[in-house]
Amino acid sequence: MTTPTAPAERLHQVLERIRAAAAAAGREPPALLAVSKMQPTEAVAALAAAGQAAFGENYVQEGMAKRAALEATLPGLEWHLVGHLQSNKAAQAARTFDWVHSVDRPSVVTALARHRDPARPLNVLLQVNVEHEAGKSGCAPEAVEALAAQVAAEPALVLRGLMSIPVPHPDPEQRRPAFRRMKALFDGLAARYRTVDTLSMGMSDDFPVAIAEGATLVRIGTALFGPRPPRQSG
Repeated sequence: MTTPTAPAERLHQVLERIRAAAAAAGREPPALLAVSKMQPTEAVAALAAAGQAAFGENYVQEGMAKRAALEATLPGLEWHLVGHLQSNKAAQAARTFDWVHSVDRPSVVTALARHRDPARPLNVLLQVNVEHEAGKSGCAPEAVEALAAQVAAEPALVLRGLMSIPVPHPDPEQRRPAFRRMKALFDGLAARYRTVDTLSMGMSDDFPVAIAEGATLVRIGTALFGPRPPRQSG
């Protein structure tokens, strides 16, 4: 029987792979966001005990529950919403998360700003549908400038950069052009806004390519936690 890999060992292995990819590309290693969606709170706590501080959730309620459960024992964790945000969940998201990666339309910007305390501004990434996929979340690349200006004008929000999820080609190399287009968009935005410093792209199966193309933050789930358990209904 195979012995399950300990959280500390999985974290070490992923960090080593990130450092190796960054070194091969001649870049600084990006930050690691552990995507903990559908993972039990105990798994988050175990990875936090191994040294991981930033966690990403896809669902507002799930993130709220985990933060509430861990706040007393692990108050220093940083919580990111990486999944699609419905406008009717924006108030809860604004009060719960430290970062929202999935801002993609003006109504969400307005809702988040309305419900966030300007004394502790919310870090915002614009999600870009860089390949214009039908039915996929994210603003069009040509809409980035207007949406960025709206975020930057809100005292309760801080524009930090961009996020994208390319078409999931079986060969990660096929995602390289999308990552490259995202880097160009990011560089243009960073030249106009001094707060822009984060390009969130790359997951467990393609992060070395994303790092080579300029990711400053990678979102890793399966490689850290293993396969996700099925989501419970209700």
